[in-house]
Amino acid sequence: MVGKMDPGIGMTSLRTRQRLILRLREAGIRSPEVLAALRDLPRHLFVDEALASRAYEDSALPIGHGQTISQPYTVAFMTQSLLERARPDTVLEVGTGSGFQTAVLASLVRRVYSVERVRELLERAQRRLGVLQQRNVRFLHADGARGWLEYAPYDGILVTAAPRGVPRMLAEQLAPDGVMVLPIGDAARQMLVRVTRVGDGFEQEMLEAASFVPMLTGIS
Repeated sequence: MVGKMDPGIGMTSLRTRQRLILRLREAGIRSPEVLAALRDLPRHLFVDEALASRAYEDSALPIGHGQTISQPYTVAFMTQSLLERARPDTVLEVGTGSGFQTAVLASLVRRVYSVERVRELLERAQRRLGVLQQRNVRFLHADGARGWLEYAPYDGILVTAAPRGVPRMLAEQLAPDGVMVLPIGDAARQMLVRVTRVGDGFEQEMLEAASFVPMLTGIS
C-alpha cells in the first residue's frame, strides 16, 4: 500500500530509521507489522522542512494550527493497541493532522477514513499520501467529534485528540467487537483508553498516561 520510498541520506537514512525502531522496541512496542510500518514510512515528509533534522527523534513536533505530529512511540503504541486483538478491515481516524498516523494505518488495513477539522492540514496530508501512492484513504473536512456516519460501522476507530470522556457518537459508530483507541481527560491528566463494543454495551480498558491536544469542535 506504500509506494516507492525516498531512500534518503543522512538524517533520513535507513540507519537513522533503524535506530528509532530499536528505541521503540526497547520502549515495549512488540508488533513486527507496526515496527515495519514506522521503519518504512518517511516521517521527514510529514514535518516542516525546518524540522526535518528532528523527524526521527522520538518526540512530538509542531505542525501549525496549534497541532502536533505525535511522537513515534505514541503512534506505534496506539496502532498496536488498535490491532492487538484482530486486524480491522476499516478504520476511522479522527484528526488527520500531519497525515503520518494516517499513513501508518493505511499501510496496515484495507481502508482508512480520516476526518480533520482544519482544511489546510487536511490538504497537506492528502498531498503527502498522494506522494506515497497510498490510495486506500478517504478524507473528510468536518468536525471529527461527530465521526463519519456515511461509512459506519467501523472495525476500528483511532482518535488523535483528547475529549474529556468517550464520545458516545463515536462509540456508536463501532462495529460489533470493534475497538476504539483514544486519549481522554483534560490538560492536567490524560489516559489512553481502549473501548471495545461488546453486545449492547462497551468495555473500557485504561492503557497508559498520555498527552494530546484537546479535541475541539467545529471546522476551520
